[in-house]
Amino acid sequence: MSLESSRALAVRSEAPAPYAVAPAPPPVPETVLARIARAGPAALDDHELLGLLGLDVDAATLAAAGGLRALLDDPGDSLPAVALPPADRARVHAVHAVHARWMEARLRRDGGALTSPTRTRRYLEARLRGYRNEVFAGLFLDNRHRLIAFEELFQGTIDGTRVHVRVVVRRALGHNAAALVCAHNHPSGEAEPSPADRALTVKLRDALALVDVRLLDHCVVGDGECVSFAERGWL
Repeated sequence: MSLESSRALAVRSEAPAPYAVAPAPPPVPETVLARIARAGPAALDDHELLGLLGLDVDAATLAAAGGLRALLDDPGDSLPAVALPPADRARVHAVHAVHARWMEARLRRDGGALTSPTRTRRYLEARLRGYRNEVFAGLFLDNRHRLIAFEELFQGTIDGTRVHVRVVVRRALGHNAAALVCAHNHPSGEAEPSPADRALTVKLRDALALVDVRLLDHCVVGDGECVSFAERGWL
């Protein structure tokens, strides 16, 4: 073998493999598989669902950490009973992203018209509920109420967000939107709109109307609840 061939062989042997082989996930117990086959994943307890994701958290430890909500809302926190390593935190964040993208895909299905207020609220809950600070966002729609874009417009503090009406109008024009659904979260968990929320909604509605954009709804996302201004007759 020539010197050049030996060097080439050495370089190839030192080069990393193009694809890393991921470790096999832990086996799913036959009893768990049987329960899923009979009644679907909803039949499983919270800690069993986490086990399907490769997260080894038993029922008692999960309860001590504040339950599934505490774990999923804040996977980056060092919870007293569950200190998730980086790989497990990544899995939890992935669950958030997959759920939100699935909800958005459902909104876009069949032409993407927002014909289901319940589905719209669930999507907004999936996108906004876990934040520790207030976030104001918009669903920009075309003239057939099909989703153009979802955009987080303003970030606030734990108890408020400063919303600039002119920015909302500018973003609506930038998306060439004909209609808009606004939403923001209440990190306190209380979804009841404040007087300031109602006053802001009136300003947004009137300003958007000047450029022929209709404000269809303003939703306030709390802990397990989403209040719709339209359903309360405030729009």
